[in-house]
This record gives sequence, C-alpha cells and structure tokens, in this order.
Amino acid sequence: MLRLLSIEFHKLRYNKASKILSIIYFALLLSIALIATIKFEFGDLNLHLADQGIFNFPYIWHFNTYMAAIFKFLLLLVIVSMTSNEYSYQTLKQNLIDGLSKKEFILSKFYTVIAFALISTLFVFVISLTLGIVYSDFNEFSIIISDLEYLFAFFIKLVGFFSMGLFFGILVKRSAFAVGAIFVWLIAENMFKGYLFWSFKDAKNTTESVDFIMQFLPLEALSNLIKEPFSRLKAVKTLANTIGKIFEKAEVEMSAILIVSVWTFIFIYLSFVLLKKRDL
Repeated sequence: MLRLLSIEFHKLRYNKASKILSIIYFALLLSIALIATIKFEFGDLNLHLADQGIFNFPYIWHFNTYMAAIFKFLLLLVIVSMTSNEYSYQTLKQNLIDGLSKKEFILSKFYTVIAFALISTLFVFVISLTLGIVYSDFNEFSIIISDLEYLFAFFIKLVGFFSMGLFFGILVKRSAFAVGAIFVWLIAENMFKGYLFWSFKDAKNTTESVDFIMQFLPLEALSNLIKEPFSRLKAVKTLANTIGKIFEKAEVEMSAILIVSVWTFIFIYLSFVLLKKRDL
C-alpha cells in the first residue's frame, strides 16, 4: 500500500496544477474559520455570526462538514486530472511495462482517493475542534463528542465522490470531459427526479415515494449523507438558553452510508474492468 501511494504522490509532486488545486482546496477549508470574524452592522443592530450558535458543539460537526463538502469539486479536479494524465503522458503504459499490474494501478488510485479523503477529514476535525473550543457555549466532553458521525459521513462522501471521478476519468480519458460527464449525470438525476414527481403526482405520499427511489442513485445518496444543517440552528440556539437540556443527536442515516459504499465499490470495480479490457 505504501509503495503504491508513494508512486502516486511522486507523480502529484511534479504536477503543478494538482498542487495549486490542492493548496486552494485546503485554503478554502481553512476559510471556514473566517466565518467567525464576519460581523454585520445594521444601525443599532450588530450581528456576529460566531455568536449565533453555528460553532456550538455538537452542531459545529454538522455545519462544518456540510460547508467543507461544497469544496470537494476542487479535489475532484485533482483526481480526474491525475487519472487522465496517465493517458496523456503515457505513464500508465510505462508503469505496466515496469511491472505494475492493472489491479495495482487501480489500487494506487483508490489509495490516493482514501488518503485525500482522510487528510480532508482530519483537517476539518482540527478546524472544527479549535473553533468549537473557542466559541462554543458548551465544552463538556460528552457534548463535544456528540455528532462525530458527521466526520465519518464526510469521509465516506469524499471517498464515494472521488471514486466516481476516478471511474469517469478512466472511462473518457480526458479531465474536462470526465468532469462534464459527472455534471451530465447530475442533470440526468434531477430530470429523473422531476419525472418521478410527475409520475407520482396523484399519490398520497409523493415526496416520500420519490425520495425512496432517488436514494439509490449515486449523487442523491451522496447528498443524503450530510443534509443541510441550517434548519437545526434555531433548535441549537434554543438549547443554548436551556440549562441542563439533553442534546438530541442528529442522525446520519446508515442506509445512505451503505448505498454510497456500494456505489464506491461499483465505481472502483468498473474502473478495473475498463482498464483490464482496454487495449493500451
């Protein structure tokens, strides 16, 4: 595993575009901390976002992982570029000539996906923990460790999304087309969702029926891992004024984790099948 990872990071070290995108990505993750400094002044009304409860434990785990997931497209470009460059610069063929098997090649990419996801998760953990310690109204250990499942969901989300990018990178061989294919997939899922709403328009539980079907599609499953946190903010602010109130844990659905894990396996397996059958 370490040998395969070292091969991939050696390639990334000499790829200027990938280094720039990675730096921008982690800088944007760090920029979440800047939210704490934002203040709005409307006459006599002063609004400081850090005082509104967004950095309260355990809400911060939900809020920060949701916000951090928005920037995942930058690392997607790195993953897709890393894959397409193998064809553009003939490094794939050279690796195979040098004795690397096709299975090891796919594993090296997948290990890199896991490494990026793990580093991102640890980065978000450190930022969130620091902000929470500084700004949270609650610093009891039992409250701090509540909702940590959002970090796990964030990790699974990145692994699944990057695995999808890896698959399309191998499928179409070009970075721009691979990213474009993912956006086409996104549009197709939304069109299918609209079709389902039209088909179930006369049903009693239209939304529930559509959501049940849509949860099995990859991008919808990824979005279901960490749902929007803003509707929880009012509840958190209410709890902040209630001494001795027990915090209710926000649930990360196990079904979403399972579905994304299955899709991750499918994308990696199909990547291997494509590479195995393709004449290089």
